[in-house]
Amino acid sequence: MPWLEVSIVDQRREFVALASLEGSNRRELCRRFGIGAQTGYKWLARAAAEGAELSDRSRRPHTSPLRSADALEASVLAVRDAHPAWGARKIERCLMRDGVEPPALSTIHAILKRHGRVVPPAGKPGTPWQRFEKEAPNAMWQMDFKGHMPLVRGGDCHPLTVIDDHSRYAVCLEACANEQANTVQTAMTRAFERYGLPDTILADNGSPWGDGPYRSWTRLGVWLLKLGIGLYHGRPYHPQTHGKNERFNRTLKAEVFAMKRFQDLCDAQRALDRWRTIYNLERPHEALGQDVPASRYRPSPRPMPKKLPTVEYDHGEILRTADTTRSYISFKGRHWRMPQAFRGERLAIRPRAKDGLFDVCFGAYKIAEIDLNKPVSYVSEQVSTISPG
Repeated sequence: MPWLEVSIVDQRREFVALASLEGSNRRELCRRFGIGAQTGYKWLARAAAEGAELSDRSRRPHTSPLRSADALEASVLAVRDAHPAWGARKIERCLMRDGVEPPALSTIHAILKRHGRVVPPAGKPGTPWQRFEKEAPNAMWQMDFKGHMPLVRGGDCHPLTVIDDHSRYAVCLEACANEQANTVQTAMTRAFERYGLPDTILADNGSPWGDGPYRSWTRLGVWLLKLGIGLYHGRPYHPQTHGKNERFNRTLKAEVFAMKRFQDLCDAQRALDRWRTIYNLERPHEALGQDVPASRYRPSPRPMPKKLPTVEYDHGEILRTADTTRSYISFKGRHWRMPQAFRGERLAIRPRAKDGLFDVCFGAYKIAEIDLNKPVSYVSEQVSTISPG
């Protein structure tokens, strides 16, 4: 198959970066990127050849630190002008990467300030958050919408952002027309086909991932469970849980949406594609010791299945199928209300140690609880939460 038309050079660079990682399955990556093995190995060979390029040359001037102080300042300003939101630390790493010996961070900042590139920050920094990080790529992805941005030709762009918790690698950055479940599922399907399936996804409590702070299940969440992906919700009214995604969204706003307005969704998507490549492959990340996210990311070994799996149960379990209209199940001669997201799904009723108590489960996940000593239709809907630390 040919390369996709959108951001073809960026796709080549991302493919080469991932395929060059130790232990990578190159033929599987070729399949996920929609190219033949011959094409994939051709670009790997070109990337390894001296002088070969997969993208346009950098706009930064090719200078030597020994030429003059003016040349060094030009190098600093070139990086800043190409990325107006980057500070001294990121500029320092870019200069080192280009073979230019950087001056002290204070000197870089002074150069930016002297040439009018530094704007004093508004307000004071907030209280530091308690940090947590998953131990490996794809153990958890964080997902959120970055608000909505008005478009020149009408309508809004709702950027869907998904990053890997361990590496900060942006696996999905989609310019969406809305924040509906079908839109998210379509975008996530593309991400799963390219990068494989994560173990879990962390999202907030709002639609389409949740139905409010204390009603966590939606049809989108059920779809993820069928794929073997656990869905966790942040603690209600505690955005610090999604710290990495919140920080990513702030960076996205500063480096993309603060710079210009876009004509339509296609215009916005082109900008997001370009910036995602820079973020993953070029932009130094302070939390990674100024390495880039691609240096720590590996695609998941779990491929996206061609057909949605069916939830299996052990022989002899008590099984019920939830009503397709009112989402009730019948048990012990009574009707019990289930979360609406599980309408038409097969559920298992598993007894607990205490008499009269039963867990209602969808596969391995507990979704509700039945207490025979409570009034009819009483069900405690469980909320899956995760907190930092």
